[in-house]
Amino acid sequence: MSGAEEASDAPELYFADVFVFVSDYLAQLIRRRVNGTSATWCPTWWEHPEAGARLSALWLAWEHLRQDPALGMSTWWLHHADPHLRVLMDADSGPFAACSPKDGHTAYPFDPLPVDPRPQPES
Repeated sequence: MSGAEEASDAPELYFADVFVFVSDYLAQLIRRRVNGTSATWCPTWWEHPEAGARLSALWLAWEHLRQDPALGMSTWWLHHADPHLRVLMDADSGPFAACSPKDGHTAYPFDPLPVDPRPQPES
C-alpha cells in the first residue's frame, strides 16, 4: 500500500487543527472556576510551548478516540483530558501559573528546565 493510499484510509479530521479544537470545542465544553488561585488559564495558550504540545496531544487523541463508539470518549476523558487539564490549569505549577484568565498572558516567566551538556565519549 502506498503512502497516498494509507492517507486516504485515514478518517477525516473533525476539527481542522488544534486552534479550532480548543476554541470551538474544549473552551466551550470546560466550565471551571478559573480564578488564578485554584485553577488558571491563559487566553493566548499557544504562546506556551508545553500547553501547545499538551493541547495538540489532546486534540489528536480526541480525533482518534471519537471513532470508538463504545469507550472512546470515556477513555479520552479519563486517560487524556483529565490528566492534561489538571496540569495545564494548575495555578501553582502549570504552564499558565504566571498568567491570568482575566489579565492574560505573561511571556516566559520561568526558565527552561536545567540541562547539563551531554558527556563526550572518550577518544
